[in-house]
Amino acid sequence: MNVKILSSLLFYGLPIILIAQNNREIAKEISNDIESYFLMDISYINDAVFMGRRDSIAAPYIYPSIGYYNASGFFVDISASYLVGSEDNRVDLFMPSLGYDFSNLQLSGRISGTAYFFNKESYNVKSAVLADVSGFLSYNLKILEATLMTNIFFNDGGTSDFFVGLMVNRIFYTNDRNFLVNPTISLYAGSQNFYEVYYKTSRLGNRRGSGQGLGATNLNSATTVEISEATKFNILNLELSLPLQYYHKQFIFSLNPILAIPQSSATITTEDSVISEDLESTFYFTASISYWFDMAKRKS
Repeated sequence: MNVKILSSLLFYGLPIILIAQNNREIAKEISNDIESYFLMDISYINDAVFMGRRDSIAAPYIYPSIGYYNASGFFVDISASYLVGSEDNRVDLFMPSLGYDFSNLQLSGRISGTAYFFNKESYNVKSAVLADVSGFLSYNLKILEATLMTNIFFNDGGTSDFFVGLMVNRIFYTNDRNFLVNPTISLYAGSQNFYEVYYKTSRLGNRRGSGQGLGATNLNSATTVEISEATKFNILNLELSLPLQYYHKQFIFSLNPILAIPQSSATITTEDSVISEDLESTFYFTASISYWFDMAKRKS
């Protein structure tokens, strides 16, 4: 079986999507790219990290999803994120997506749109995002695969962000091709309007814990906050990841350890102080179990 993995956009929201997209591609290859299929998935992430940024309070999620993928390339996917922890247990995010996949020999890609419905008490670093339009284009160079990614975020308050990313990965299989290792390097750049809105709302307004966060020790008493780099286009994050995947019959098991190395510290200005953010590297991971079934097999 020729299993092709497209490591996907961290742009979609939670990094769990990296594993979920890989699982969809495995299912698509197993079904020989001919028939439509459903994919059910349940994942876990130990913290919500986006562009190397995270809240000072960990946000671990259980993340169930179900998607339908038509043989024509069109798909629809619905997912929810359940926040787990000692203090907060709630559905924190509901996320429907639709889009189109295509592949032709060495070239493959995707375009999609996603809506984000966050709980009003969410302290997820992306809680200001309302929707996005995303796309990626991958080219298989045989010795490695290169992917160019782009994304537009629409934020609460009328602002928007534009991101681009470059990802390079190489897949190594076992002889039976049931198990693979996919070392990946990704570099992301863009603006930070989402981060400024997050500071103005979630970090300052809906804080439930005592955490401060990333060098901004005086922000809880601030009434106004601005990030001078919010509209600038900067390199934001370098990520090193090592996705592991194993499939057995209709099941796909995935694990993805990730090291995020954030770039371009924000300068946070309040009414009485100017604070330079102290960014730190973050190690986190996602794990997933997926079950797929081919519509043709179900009909037979």
